[in-house]
Amino acid sequence: MSVIDFIKEHPIVAVIREASVENIVPIVNALSLGGVKVVEITAETPKVMAMIEKVVDEFGDEVLVGAGTVLDPETARAAILAGSRFIVSPSLNTETIKMTKRYGVTSIPGALTPTEILTAYEHGADMIKVFPANAFGPGYIKNIHGPFPHIPLMVTGGINQGNVLDYIGSGALAVGVGSNLVNPALLKSEDDYQALTSKALAYSEVVKKNNILIKK
Repeated sequence: MSVIDFIKEHPIVAVIREASVENIVPIVNALSLGGVKVVEITAETPKVMAMIEKVVDEFGDEVLVGAGTVLDPETARAAILAGSRFIVSPSLNTETIKMTKRYGVTSIPGALTPTEILTAYEHGADMIKVFPANAFGPGYIKNIHGPFPHIPLMVTGGINQGNVLDYIGSGALAVGVGSNLVNPALLKSEDDYQALTSKALAYSEVVKKNNILIKK
């Protein structure tokens, strides 16, 4: 299954910031148990490459692992060599797209305006991260999706259980959820990890119920 198809099937992307080598596997495991099978580990985190390697080794094809907040092609290459299946950026850097595609990995650069979105896609991006999505809301995604129905969109920024379906219903293929889903600093006990699984399950169930309604 391609990365894009996997994300279509599991549209909740957990954006994990400030995790550690010690807690990254328990975090991903808790998310996976709750049905969140796509994780984006942000590149500004110390020892992020070791974390990516650890998650890939632990979960294999069960969880799709990518690197986020990738600002340059050098970081993209390091993340790819560590095992990242997709590269996410907060902004548009065409050299980062080029490096990512050189290694046959899925490129998800950040863009906001119609010009940026189209430019990213024309330079080889597989999906565009509309960021910060909460600056304009779901209506903006619907407006963008109109002229660009062929461009896969992921939205990040202010996503929560209350608005996730609004964005998906407006044309987003996936949603990136950060601290509203997972905050590593708050995970100190087994109960905390169980609560994370429950929260992940709540997001997954919202999407699952929506898919059932669509099929009906």
